[in-house]
Amino acid sequence: MRVMQRSLVWLLSVMLSILPVMPAQAAMVGTEQIVSPAQSRPAENKLRRFLDQETARQQLQAWGVSPAWVDARVNNLSDAELARINQQIDNVHAGGTSILGVLLIIFLVFVITDVIGATDIFPFIHPVR
Repeated sequence: MRVMQRSLVWLLSVMLSILPVMPAQAAMVGTEQIVSPAQSRPAENKLRRFLDQETARQQLQAWGVSPAWVDARVNNLSDAELARINQQIDNVHAGGTSILGVLLIIFLVFVITDVIGATDIFPFIHPVR
């Protein structure tokens, strides 16, 4: 019993002596960290509305991409990727370019994520190891 008390006292004294040496972690929370999640939802909804168009679905199916894979990938897109794709969608509507360009960008994002190993959408693409 006495040995256990001494070991406990020794352990606590070592911990108390180390406590002031351990650095404290504090940081400011930026507006981007608070606002980004709230803003990504409309961006995701905008992309989903675009992909729900009949021409977009037909083109993706012609490339061999199933709607389930598209939904899974849209769920995993980062805010930056959503913003870039939505910017291309805005350019399509504003500039009158074809929907094929935006679908090609989405397809390239899928291919790149397959190559880096983040997804496994296309069986013919092998990830880089």
